[in-house]
Amino acid sequence: MILKIHKPGKPSEAALRFKNFCEEVLVHTKGEWANRPFQLEPWQWKDIIAPLFGTLNSNGTRQYRTAYISLARKNGKSELAAAVALYMLLMDGEQGGEVYGAASDRDQASLVFNVAADMVRRSPALTLRCDLVPSTKRIIDRKTGSIYRAIPADAGGSHGFNASAVIFDEIHTQRSRDLWDVLTTSTGARRQPLVFGISTAGWDRHSLCYELDEYAQKVLTGIVSDPTFFAYIRRANTDDDWRDERVWKDANPALGKFRSLEEMRTMARRAERVPALQNTFRQLYLNQWTEQEERWIDLAAWDVCCIPVPEEDLAGRSCYAGLDLASKADLTAFVMLFPSGKGYAVLPVFWIPEERMRERVRRDGVPYDVWVQQGFLRTTPGNVVDYDFIRRDINELNTRYEIREIAIDRWNSTHLQTQLAGDGFQIVQFGQGFASMAAPTSELEKVILAREIRHDGHPVLRWNVSNVAVKSDAAGNMKPDKSKSSDKIDGVVAMIMALGRAMVQPPEESTRSVYENRGIMTL
Repeated sequence: MILKIHKPGKPSEAALRFKNFCEEVLVHTKGEWANRPFQLEPWQWKDIIAPLFGTLNSNGTRQYRTAYISLARKNGKSELAAAVALYMLLMDGEQGGEVYGAASDRDQASLVFNVAADMVRRSPALTLRCDLVPSTKRIIDRKTGSIYRAIPADAGGSHGFNASAVIFDEIHTQRSRDLWDVLTTSTGARRQPLVFGISTAGWDRHSLCYELDEYAQKVLTGIVSDPTFFAYIRRANTDDDWRDERVWKDANPALGKFRSLEEMRTMARRAERVPALQNTFRQLYLNQWTEQEERWIDLAAWDVCCIPVPEEDLAGRSCYAGLDLASKADLTAFVMLFPSGKGYAVLPVFWIPEERMRERVRRDGVPYDVWVQQGFLRTTPGNVVDYDFIRRDINELNTRYEIREIAIDRWNSTHLQTQLAGDGFQIVQFGQGFASMAAPTSELEKVILAREIRHDGHPVLRWNVSNVAVKSDAAGNMKPDKSKSSDKIDGVVAMIMALGRAMVQPPEESTRSVYENRGIMTL
């Protein structure tokens, strides 16, 4: 998918001025291109620079005041941003200009600044005109008294700016919109300010970057009319095959030049073997918005295991269960695993406080109310989980299935554990660290990829699967990470705990009497 503002015709003198500045004054600073003139690529020139700097109002000022550029990594974003920063510092005719290079943290904010500073060092003309102050990340133009300064989102004293230009790098890493708002609202006194935001896609759909991305698409497709907002987006379509090299070019205009095709092939092969890397590849290499920072389970692999599991077929059969109580005000999951030949059948049950459900539907758009209507989610009265309600439901489930063990986080709800044990259940306290979770987490990944698990496509569990991200220790062990996951993963945690107990049991056949298996022989 390529979304851009197309301005055919002869480029204006204003746009050519930027092009000449790049090619006659600036040089590349890295790799095989170092010290060569900074020649804009055709797509950089025609699709970004010519319309952005060459589209003017009737009074001669630039039409576009905000630019949103979305590209996959390693397509020259930092170099282009550095060139824009230096042009706005030195060539825009603004006396006492203030150009700010903004990012989520100090290291990120330094990336574009360091490229710009290196460009100055390698240019005799700019060296004579500019003062570099690396300790405070500043470039000062002696001629106009303008400054270029790199600032992170956590910098103190974030007010009092009078920005003539803002270069916002990797917007998707911004944890809040505070710095964006402070800087963009500080441009009001300038003649033709420019906010130049450049980023790869992210995963957080409640972020500033996603908001800008959605707005940019509306502008580009004509849904919203905003003549001051410039946008350029290159990414693979959602339904494209991420392994198809023909798709890669859409998101990587520099592919085969300064964006390595062989490195992309290597990462794609690795992502095929390691499902946890697929979201990384799609986000950073194809510029796609993903469902979480790092997907552990590929939804396509999960969906292949969607085989009907009629509850009546499971009646009377033994199972191992995991209970993830989460917090009292949110989702609770109880997942039963039924050993079945070489694999398992899955039967999940979910609860949520009724008042909490309504809040989440309004706030986040999660269709809890639809799931309740469809019978996939049970509500408990009030705004906190009613553990007595859950206890009654679990006891009722035990009248239909033989629940041999219930694994539960040892730090959650000692009172409910005691009650369930009093009801006759075998309760196993299950730690949430690598020691307890690593083996069943790895096993779950294995049985999903091997299609040795059956589920009926339960939408709440599928949503949990789509949210879950994992973290690894130094030994390569992994376990779910709620802090990195994009939303609730309670069903997956409960399923892993249930699998952890099922894994340490003897084979199903050996736990049954020989007479149950073959009947009584008469001699």
